[in-house]
Amino acid sequence: MFKKDFPFFANSQTVYLDNGATTQKPKSVINSQIEYYEKYCANTHRSSFGDANKATTKYEESRKILKEFINASSKEEIIFTKGVTESINFIASSYAKKFKTVIISSLEHHSNIVPWHMQGRTLGAGLEVVNCDENLGFDFAHFEELLKNNPKSFVSVTHISNAFGIIHDIRRIIELAHKYESVVLIDGAQSLTHTHIDVQVLDVDFFAISGHKSFGPTGVGALYIKEKYLEEFDPYQTGGATIDKVDYAGSTLLPSPYKFEAGTQNIAGVIGFGEALKFISHVGYANIKTIEKDVYQYLDLKLSELPNIIFYNKIENSIASRSFNFKNISHDDIGILLDKMNIAVRVGHHCAQPIMNKLGIKGTIRVSLAFYNDYKDVDRLIESLKKALSMLE
Repeated sequence: MFKKDFPFFANSQTVYLDNGATTQKPKSVINSQIEYYEKYCANTHRSSFGDANKATTKYEESRKILKEFINASSKEEIIFTKGVTESINFIASSYAKKFKTVIISSLEHHSNIVPWHMQGRTLGAGLEVVNCDENLGFDFAHFEELLKNNPKSFVSVTHISNAFGIIHDIRRIIELAHKYESVVLIDGAQSLTHTHIDVQVLDVDFFAISGHKSFGPTGVGALYIKEKYLEEFDPYQTGGATIDKVDYAGSTLLPSPYKFEAGTQNIAGVIGFGEALKFISHVGYANIKTIEKDVYQYLDLKLSELPNIIFYNKIENSIASRSFNFKNISHDDIGILLDKMNIAVRVGHHCAQPIMNKLGIKGTIRVSLAFYNDYKDVDRLIESLKKALSMLE
């Protein structure tokens, strides 16, 4: 019923099931960016003429919208970035570099692994990885053991696995980490698409967000930084818009959030992100959860009827994403054939090579849903999978 709000579906015959990579954009988001470029295109926080003031106002409105959307205590806690990858790199190369030990989960995206390697951290030498069980669930006993042996660590964990849709109990993770005086960053790249986030209830220290996975534009995201940390570290890049005073003898920076947002920002993207958040609020998470749960269960039921299918986790601890393979058939071959039938899924390691290696596979076929997907999409997927399997067996 919501496809009508997304121009992509009026212009394409594709069954789009790659929402874990990026979601489609509603008309309101697209229009807000067109309006900026056509009617008041100007830089923010610099000039004082009318269009520049409007651009600044609209940009800052998005900060306020996000602040309220995730229940941050102040807009100063909201820093706009390019997305989760930049947010993690920002914290890794500035605040977190002082920590002796960084703890991550087994299900991390490369964006939450490689930045730590770039600091010279390796497994058991500044980097620790929490085990997972046979269903890829988070091993809390091992996590607490790591915390006991490495108190005052920096914990950086994904909320929802992009590769499998597995949901980590981040509230429990945060509580346990704080018990051992550790600081927590949550990778929320997959979060806002599916579930409400309240950073104060979670008591999280840092929370990273990607706009493009939540019906917003590409190239924009945000980082929530708990207020008490805002003065504890400097930005990892500086320049225009970050400074209060500059002379050849030295510089002084503006307070947060501006000291963290160097240079001309993705103004249209930030404005579009604000519209995406308003659109999610209009649909409502109650509706989103009801629709996604229903279609997700239908997807799992229909996939389970296919011969020789291999799943890697149960849907009870997952949301809107199903990763699978077929015995003795290449996931790449399946992906190529599905594309020929206008079915968009992702195949490969999903930027999660370590967990794929642990499972002894090179990758999977991933179907990732959003609330605009329906039974018809699943039926077309299953029909196409059956055709592909008949061609490859």
